[in-house]
Amino acid sequence: MSGGFWGGCRMHGCLLRHTASVFLLPRSAVSLVALLFCALTLCAQSWQTAVDDAARTAPGARILVLDIASNRILASHHLEQAARTLAAPGSTLKPLVLYQLLDRHRWNAEQRVACDGKLAIAGHSLACSHPTAPPFDARQALAWSCNTYFAQVARTLRPGELDLLLRATGLLGPTRLTAREAIAEFRPPQSPDEIELAVLGVEGIRITPFEMAEAYRWLAIQFADRPDSVATQIVHSGLMDSASFGMAGQSDGGGVRVAGKTGTAEGFATHRTHGWFAGLAPATRPEVVILVYVPAGRGADAAHLAGMLLGHSPLERR
Repeated sequence: MSGGFWGGCRMHGCLLRHTASVFLLPRSAVSLVALLFCALTLCAQSWQTAVDDAARTAPGARILVLDIASNRILASHHLEQAARTLAAPGSTLKPLVLYQLLDRHRWNAEQRVACDGKLAIAGHSLACSHPTAPPFDARQALAWSCNTYFAQVARTLRPGELDLLLRATGLLGPTRLTAREAIAEFRPPQSPDEIELAVLGVEGIRITPFEMAEAYRWLAIQFADRPDSVATQIVHSGLMDSASFGMAGQSDGGGVRVAGKTGTAEGFATHRTHGWFAGLAPATRPEVVILVYVPAGRGADAAHLAGMLLGHSPLERR
């Protein structure tokens, strides 16, 4: 066993022992650090195998697995393309906006909005595809990705406010996770219609998969730092519902509970749709962000791919 993983462990162990001699660290501490390093390396290898297995069914997909604690990419598929891909985010923006408005007491989670399944904004047909239901509250609207509900939420925003909300999550700036990454294109909306279309991720905004992963890492950190807040309880529960029985339900097929959101949008100057899935796993105590972008398809396709990935992942099955 002189090569491969264990060989790498021995190599890094030598470096760690040298570091210990400089800083006078006890040997037991070095052994623990080496063990943790090797465990992280093995974990990354396991994640890469899971990504590779899932990607066989969708060779063009961009996939990222981002460790929440270290902000390190554990595994990827088409890493360079993911860094340069710019696409409309669709409904993946909804939890990011909702969280901050709830946290700032700008929206009441118990407010209910009726949806007749029909919505058109400035020539865009944005009819909801969820089942007919009584008026939704915030958790239900997130689970079923109700466009009518979030168009109503968008009407509370002032010109310039959406820019501030999205930048706070890291969505609109460089992630520094990789070299030569593209930067989000965002046109601050001014009119009510433009604000609604931007919140729904349809027009005026294009982002990279890296930026989306960073924004959902930000969300996971908010959940961990403020577990008892109304914003955390509503948005976290809504994302778990979405991945369990809602619009992101296809991500639930791998045996690992995930809290996630899908998004579908048309490409720039084309009617061909692309799909997103952004999720946190495991659902109750997230360790990683799972980001899947399919350049031709819908959010449900990306969620299905995420479910396959999780089914092969090193995470414990429920």
